[in-house]
Amino acid sequence: MKRIKSIIDHEETESAIDVTPMLDVVFIMLIFFIVTATFVKEAGIDVSQSTAETAVAQSKAYILVAIDSKNSIWVDKREIDLRAVKPNIRRLISLNPQGTVLVQADKASYTDTLISVMDEIRAAGVTNIAISAVKPR
Repeated sequence: MKRIKSIIDHEETESAIDVTPMLDVVFIMLIFFIVTATFVKEAGIDVSQSTAETAVAQSKAYILVAIDSKNSIWVDKREIDLRAVKPNIRRLISLNPQGTVLVQADKASYTDTLISVMDEIRAAGVTNIAISAVKPR
């Protein structure tokens, strides 16, 4: 009888599943996805974009700069002055060196504001600038 009880006890202890290695793998995968994720900074406003037949989708990470219909400049969900574009872009490029700066200008904004913003972005050391447009349907 003692022998049967020890066999039953032995079988019960072997039937337990150790999930520790699985949890380790899950946490390592989580860390991997967090580290490799591309973070996109949003401009913070919606603009009425112009249409262009030759518009091409960009696949790189963007740093968004928006110009609204009142010629206000928005970066990182904050309205900023034209003089603050350069330091803000430098800061965001240091966080995402591969990022393309995407300028979203409203249809009603002035071309002069767009050119001034692009000059400030170039002064920040960025040469890869894209202007956002929507392809007509």
